[in-house]
Amino acid sequence: MGKAVTIGSGIFLSIGGFLFGYDSGIISSTIGQPTFVEYFGTPDAATTGGIVAGFSAGAVLGSLSAAWLGDILGRKKTIFVGGCISTLGCSLQTGAATVGMLIAGRILAGMAVGILTAAVPMYCSEIAEASYRGALSGLLQWMLCWGFLFAQWIGYGCNYTSSSFQWRFPLAVQVIPGLLLATGVWLLQESPRWLMEKGRQEEAHEALLKLHGNGNNQEYLDLEYREIRDTIIAEKAVAVRSWMGLISRPTWRRRLLLGCGIQIFGQISGVNVINYYGVTIYKLLGFSTRESLLIIGLSGSLSLVECSIALYFLERLGRIKLMIFSASGMACALLINAVLSQYFIHTDSVTNPNENALRAMVAMNFVFNPFFFTFTGVIAWVYNAEIFPVEIRARGNSLATVSNWCVGLIIGQISPTALDAVGFRYFYAFFVFNVVAAICYAVFYPDTKGRTLEQMDTLFGDQVVPHALEDPTGATAAMKGFEKDEMVIHAENT
Repeated sequence: MGKAVTIGSGIFLSIGGFLFGYDSGIISSTIGQPTFVEYFGTPDAATTGGIVAGFSAGAVLGSLSAAWLGDILGRKKTIFVGGCISTLGCSLQTGAATVGMLIAGRILAGMAVGILTAAVPMYCSEIAEASYRGALSGLLQWMLCWGFLFAQWIGYGCNYTSSSFQWRFPLAVQVIPGLLLATGVWLLQESPRWLMEKGRQEEAHEALLKLHGNGNNQEYLDLEYREIRDTIIAEKAVAVRSWMGLISRPTWRRRLLLGCGIQIFGQISGVNVINYYGVTIYKLLGFSTRESLLIIGLSGSLSLVECSIALYFLERLGRIKLMIFSASGMACALLINAVLSQYFIHTDSVTNPNENALRAMVAMNFVFNPFFFTFTGVIAWVYNAEIFPVEIRARGNSLATVSNWCVGLIIGQISPTALDAVGFRYFYAFFVFNVVAAICYAVFYPDTKGRTLEQMDTLFGDQVVPHALEDPTGATAAMKGFEKDEMVIHAENT
């Protein structure tokens, strides 16, 4: 019963991923729709970049706010806030009368997604057991693929209309996921780890029982509860409350660098150039808007299958080997694309294209996608939500997510200009980025597969107390020194 509650909670929370995917994906078809271009007076590359990048700018602000929202309000209320902001921002986009109003709506929608992309994986990782934590946290990316899929096919279908419905209706659909999250999140259990961190131990025990209990695993639940309680109490005794404290300890500094690194590598893989500017890219290859939307829709359909494969392999093969494989594959696909563009596609490709090279370039985009969506797209969010101790989890996860959106903001803004200036040679840069990412994964990143969140400290060399699930006797002896701190925590919260 408990496992069903946990998985059901994760599935519901993944609506945040759907919102992320839909908000990100719908802009690709929207900015390419003829009635959109006509209504807003044929926006130039800089304006188009501003419309796209406004979403990332908002996400930076949202990710930052998730740090204190997650700690002060808890995980549930943070997601509620994200859902409300999303509803407002998406409504503004739907009714946009000017480019400024559209960008304002994009910024608000980005704020919501920034909050949700920081809070949802963290929430899922805190309520799940180690054996399926990766898959549950990875549901964010799985539903992101569903969001992309809906966005791409809705955009394609609306291209057959000739009024402002062509772009307003796809933007209006964004309102639905935010409303669902804001209303439904109150039915979920609060994170037992957050409750424990706030000293609400009885509520934490009750939440853990509902999430992980099955009627005949009481001994395991008692040990799990002890492990969470012991680790949090021990960490509180040496806690650093300031933001600077995040880099005061070498092990915390390392975790923060790894978290930011894996998020940045996901952004500079090149995926969002393809996703945000798919219509622009395929127009460079000589395809019409409708043909471009069809190609993008087919690619989005495959990404859902690819992401499903990732959820299967994640707990079987671990995180890091898959990330190395993923980054290497993306590098090869983008290198081939850049070479084909430079040496085999004529500069007047629209009127005199090399048909074989065109087909090969489209094929390389279809090759690129499984390497990203099967592994990097999923694991970047999962890994980030696992590696921080509870005392800094909201802040660390927030800063790592901020790094994602800051880089996304830059890429979203400069990509139209770069594509105009150098075409597909732009992808040489992303080839290099992916090679660097693969090397960094191999050298610096430990695998987190199979460990509880409390047991991550053994990977980073900052274990404070023995873990009850591994050494119950040692944990009991070690905790005697922290009993006084536990009494202080109770006093602070009563």
